[in-house]
Amino acid sequence: MASKMEFWFEFASTYSYLSVMRLSDLARERGVAVAWRPLLLGPIFAGQGLTTSPFNLYPGKGAYMWRDMERRAAKFGLPFRRRSPDDAAPFPQNGLKAARLALVGLDANWGETFCRRVFQAQFVEGADIADEGLLGRLANQAGAPADATAQANAEANKLRLRDSVEEAKAKGIFGAPSFVVGEELFWGDDRLEDALDWAGAR
Repeated sequence: MASKMEFWFEFASTYSYLSVMRLSDLARERGVAVAWRPLLLGPIFAGQGLTTSPFNLYPGKGAYMWRDMERRAAKFGLPFRRRSPDDAAPFPQNGLKAARLALVGLDANWGETFCRRVFQAQFVEGADIADEGLLGRLANQAGAPADATAQANAEANKLRLRDSVEEAKAKGIFGAPSFVVGEELFWGDDRLEDALDWAGAR
């Protein structure tokens, strides 16, 4: 039986982009089955008394993050577009609609491809991922059915996302990406390999 790991990610998260683009190949190599779990960091940050991303609240930390992203993206051969204050879409972006669609897609066979396309649209092309039209096109390209957006906006699916956020809080998740293996929590893209190795050794 394959080892298991939960992958918790937020579409607005820069470091989640790096993990999303690397995860599938690395997990396959190690024989680890991954459950993709989209979440929203806004409610988690609010519970910590934060009004926005720490990368906005602490300018030095934000400047470091953007440069670190450039270095890590280059290391892994991933394209990356650094945002500037002049970009139309703010940082962090609103990933609510993308997360709702992802829940629908991850129940089917197009979810992981959709997630990667959303991250690429944001962190490579500079697109606004709150745009429902853009998300619909990305879902269609990933193989979603015509009613995917309607499914995503159904009240039951909205509640499901809210429940996922509460589940993340209960697991002690405070940022993204996070990886959960049994009772063990790993945080940050730089812990992806550690989490997979831990899962593979179980």
